[in-house]
Amino acid sequence: METRRVVVTGLGALTPLGNTVEEFWSGLTAGRSGIGPITKFDATGYPTRIAGEIRNFDPLAYVDKKEARRLDPYLQYAIACSAMAVADAGLDPGTVDASRFGVLIGSGIGGITTLLEGEETRKTKGFDRVSPFVVPMLIINMASGLVSMRFGAKGPNSAVVTACATGNHAIGDAFRIIQRGDADVMIAGGAEAIIVPLTIAGFCSMKAMSTRNDAPARASRPFDLDRDGFVCGEGAGIVLLESVEHARGRDARIYAEVLGYGMTGDAHHMTAPDPDGDGATRAMQLALRDGGLEPSAVGYINAHGTSTPYNDRFETIAIKRVFGDHARRLAVSSTKSMTGHLLGAAGGIEAIATVLALHHGLLPPTINYETPDPECDLDYVPNQARKQDVEVALSNAFGFGGTNATLAFRRYQS
Repeated sequence: METRRVVVTGLGALTPLGNTVEEFWSGLTAGRSGIGPITKFDATGYPTRIAGEIRNFDPLAYVDKKEARRLDPYLQYAIACSAMAVADAGLDPGTVDASRFGVLIGSGIGGITTLLEGEETRKTKGFDRVSPFVVPMLIINMASGLVSMRFGAKGPNSAVVTACATGNHAIGDAFRIIQRGDADVMIAGGAEAIIVPLTIAGFCSMKAMSTRNDAPARASRPFDLDRDGFVCGEGAGIVLLESVEHARGRDARIYAEVLGYGMTGDAHHMTAPDPDGDGATRAMQLALRDGGLEPSAVGYINAHGTSTPYNDRFETIAIKRVFGDHARRLAVSSTKSMTGHLLGAAGGIEAIATVLALHHGLLPPTINYETPDPECDLDYVPNQARKQDVEVALSNAFGFGGTNATLAFRRYQS
């Protein structure tokens, strides 16, 4: 069966660097950190008191006041970014065959704010005071459901829950749906809103997060020798995908083409990556094979790069295994150095960063790269964006449970 080409025509982002794609990209290319003290709750006494929060977001720009009150923040973020992506693509949903217009948005944790608030209401006021919207607001597929209702999308409607690989899996699965001919247009990506006491406490107990509370902007430092853990972030990243025929048919502006998608499992540990980088290696290899690409074709990798001692080392090992001598000629950067780790939304915003790097010929840096780690010895685009035309780029995402996903993008060629 002949497969169809799939392109990216719309982008929507809410990140710690700003509430639009333009603010996100401007922050990335300026090497600006979006990390600061936690303001969403009193984190006094927590070992980690910093995060990448969404600031000054007004949900009423996207939904009415009544709907906003009953939507978990992650749902607000998903709706907002989907609306941005559709508008950015110049797509009139009314002109699309509804049965061939789908949505696939995931989240690592989903409506945890709603869950915690609902349980507090039950404990303090009784079960009969719990909102009937608690369950719909916290389930992860509701993002796709609400977005499909907003745009009348009656095609494939699903969700992905694969921890930190969620965004990549959602975009990759949506790519497959269009590629095989089951839809013409897909809204895809991830959303997350996890800056709440329970999740921060849980990550603190894992001793997985940076404790540079006095220097939040310097806390996320992927591949640097002095890295001491990741920084939580929140937000959403959504892309609009179309078959190339559909995009051309409406004379759409095309950012990039999705060429390949690889997904694997480590079968190793609940939270730690495989020390040989086996799953990450195979995910990248499968994405290359899927896209018909030689390793030498790749010029840039947006790394998973969490700023944890293990992840950065093992991802570097995997890149060397996949690319051999070419690994030394690759540019590799981690935009988590500026946004923190958005968990289920990370793949969405990093896919957008990768696509924009191709589109503009400008590679975002890894900031806070001050002391090279002998075990992380690649070109990490240190501290300053680099003007460089790249034809093919990969975006990596690896999650708890040993789940891995790599997307391969190419600068669009008609």
